[in-house]
Amino acid sequence: MSIGETQPSSSAILRLWRNTALFAGIADFFAVLTAGALPWSTSMVIVFGLCWLGAAALTIDYTVYFESLKRPICYLPFAFFALAVAGTLWSEATWSDRAHAINPAARLLMLPGLFYHFERSSRGTWVMVAFVASCAVNMAMSWAVAFNPTFTIKPPGSEVCGVFVKNYIDQGQEFALCAVTLIYCATLLPKERRWPWGAAAITLALCFILNMTFVVASRTTLLTLPVLLAAIAFRCLNWRAALSLSVVAVLLSVAMVQSPRMCPTFDTTRDYERYKDDNAETSTGLRVEFWKKSLQFFHEAPVVGHGTGSIRDLFQKAAIGKSGAEAVVTRNPHNQTLYVAVQWGTLGVLLLYAMWLSHFLLFREGGWAAGIGATIVLQNVISSLFNSHLFDFTEGWIYVLGVGIAGGMQLRSQHQARQAKEGTSA
Repeated sequence: MSIGETQPSSSAILRLWRNTALFAGIADFFAVLTAGALPWSTSMVIVFGLCWLGAAALTIDYTVYFESLKRPICYLPFAFFALAVAGTLWSEATWSDRAHAINPAARLLMLPGLFYHFERSSRGTWVMVAFVASCAVNMAMSWAVAFNPTFTIKPPGSEVCGVFVKNYIDQGQEFALCAVTLIYCATLLPKERRWPWGAAAITLALCFILNMTFVVASRTTLLTLPVLLAAIAFRCLNWRAALSLSVVAVLLSVAMVQSPRMCPTFDTTRDYERYKDDNAETSTGLRVEFWKKSLQFFHEAPVVGHGTGSIRDLFQKAAIGKSGAEAVVTRNPHNQTLYVAVQWGTLGVLLLYAMWLSHFLLFREGGWAAGIGATIVLQNVISSLFNSHLFDFTEGWIYVLGVGIAGGMQLRSQHQARQAKEGTSA
């Protein structure tokens, strides 16, 4: 091959490498794949997420990106991660436990990149549709497992009825989010005279709710669903209609609890008594035990905590010479605030709440993307009262992807509104 033939080829490769529009489209494609894989797989989410990160990195104007990090919605996730890294210095846990505890906080570093990318991309809706569509397929599989328990990829006896993949807690969180999001969209679509799409959205939402009523749901889902529906109602409707929908939501949760096909974990009326009287390892009893010990650990180091990855080591020491529920060792106290407080003290809790608040305020007003973003933040905050959902895999990814993409769309909408206002003023 001659030099004259090589130069055009190198030039073409260079032009392709500089084609940010191409890599932006590739990044959008991997974002869609990540959202679609979330209800089904953990490894594929990580693979697609890293692919998105690589493609998006080639589209960034880093001067603009670093300028965007001055916003609280961006620098607070970085500050939280920095605290988790710094916490390894005063932790007495093994280095493997410290590294394990850093991983969930590292996921938050994707938020500023998602804000930046989807502020400039018009395909954020595709990602959300991919997630809802994937959850709808999972819902169909859940119904199939309910009627034929052998139709599942999970080992026999390892899970409750109606779960094809993962677990009923993750599934409930996904279905509840989809149901509320679809109901919210169904209230907006008729205003744009999109009646068929509104009818389709409300029908699919009812299918998710029926699945949670007659197949399986978690207690966390039952507590979050009425609150999310009420929040959407007060955002979209007048106060009378909102109050009526809130009452319906509460009655719906009661109906779910009474359903004969409900998850066995709801048979917990005597859980606390069994734990209190017999030190039994019940679901409710273990949570109470974890919370009591975590509060004690926090009291011992209230400012900066015991350090990153210290939870398991602290529970191991507290379990010496104990039996029953008091002897159970965990890495997860099943409360996000306590999870943070034990490791990073009051400083960590303040950063956690500041980050939640900054993200919620981003969605305080606006269109449907703002409503969805606020719903995701609210779901994470409420469910984190009973689980460490910001740092759990599925729920953590829902938060990062949902808030990042909805936040980018909200920032894009705000930017367009400012441009329109400036154009009108001119």
